[in-house]
Amino acid sequence: MYRYLISILANLFFLVIVSVAQNVVYDTPRNGEGVDGFLLRNGCNTTTDKQVFYDINPNKFGKNHTLLTGIKYKLPQKEQFVKEPLLGPKEQNVKIVSQDLKGAVYYLVSGHGGPDPGAVGKYNGHDLYEDEYAYDIMLRLARQLLSMGATVHIIIQDADDGIRDDAYLKHDTHETCNGQTIPLDQTKRLQQRCAVINTFYKKEKNNYARAVFMHLDSRSTSERIDVFFYHCLGSTKGERLAKTLCDKFDAKYKEHQPTRGFKGTVSDRKLYVLKVTTPPAVFMELGNIQNGKDLERFNRVSNREAVAKWIAEGLVDDYKKEKK
Repeated sequence: MYRYLISILANLFFLVIVSVAQNVVYDTPRNGEGVDGFLLRNGCNTTTDKQVFYDINPNKFGKNHTLLTGIKYKLPQKEQFVKEPLLGPKEQNVKIVSQDLKGAVYYLVSGHGGPDPGAVGKYNGHDLYEDEYAYDIMLRLARQLLSMGATVHIIIQDADDGIRDDAYLKHDTHETCNGQTIPLDQTKRLQQRCAVINTFYKKEKNNYARAVFMHLDSRSTSERIDVFFYHCLGSTKGERLAKTLCDKFDAKYKEHQPTRGFKGTVSDRKLYVLKVTTPPAVFMELGNIQNGKDLERFNRVSNREAVAKWIAEGLVDDYKKEKK
């Protein structure tokens, strides 16, 4: 008798665990229980959740939406959030809106940082520092990826900044490489961030992981450029990733600026971080920080958000290709 009861309890516990793991919860109504009482007992809001409850349980009700005895009803899913303090106090709680990137891992690296500000542009009398704007776009990308169920490692970190909606981002030298002081020497800086990525990658042994490097190019003030996507020579997955991202930007430009066209390029490049990083990687130059028109891509908050969103959509496309 005791073994029988233990078996039943074990099975019920297993069912609960499975339901929670799949983010789907079921319950059976008690005798004489109405919809409102059933929902309230399960912590649901009868005003906002009732119609959802009806929609997700088709053909399971009696007359006037009465509950049927012995029927298991699916309960409305609760909103889920993931916390990432580096996004800042206002943005750190990220709502999960889909599972499009569940199982994917990303290592996000914004260029320069710490003692190295990168390139510096001038816009309306203000200095625009490459490391600050690349970092802000990178954080916005992180938020997008987290909202779709991805695992995200923010490699270059500034605990003081978070996502900022200012046009002119204040420069500082607080950035670290996953908590480590960033060296002044360029070679040591690159070695450090690659080592952090490779350590994570080796530990996680994930089937799908990608490293994403973000920079702002520096050219003559008259040269306006679109996004350049670089991959490591011989990396099939890295090349596919770069091409997929470029295709996404091309499609977005056709949608939003059909008369302008998109002149971004994809090519291999012998960059240290692309050669040394273990997971497939892409290196992006997001525009020319010396050009006035390109600077609008970084100075305007809506543009920084759009760039991050388009990159995220391109990463989703690449993940889908991998899963086919």
